[in-house]
Amino acid sequence: MSRTLEIAERIAKVKGWKVNPDKKAAQEIIDGLNRNKETKGKYYCPCKIVTGDPEVDKDIICPCKDAQKEIDEMGHCHCGLFYAKD
Repeated sequence: MSRTLEIAERIAKVKGWKVNPDKKAAQEIIDGLNRNKETKGKYYCPCKIVTGDPEVDKDIICPCKDAQKEIDEMGHCHCGLFYAKD
């Protein structure tokens, strides 16, 4: 398990969520997070657009500020990394 996936698992546990049970899909999202970390310096949500303005972009660091609302409404966050517990 990658370090980023381990962090996502810990975040999910604390928040009362779970990581996407589809391991391939979860890994694709983790890969996007890792690319953003390498190229942009932070674990920006791969489904959000990074503006380059740190004040604006702080809201899209994974888990983004919309994650809980999206999980409440759809059962998962927009990018699909985090899901509501069964």
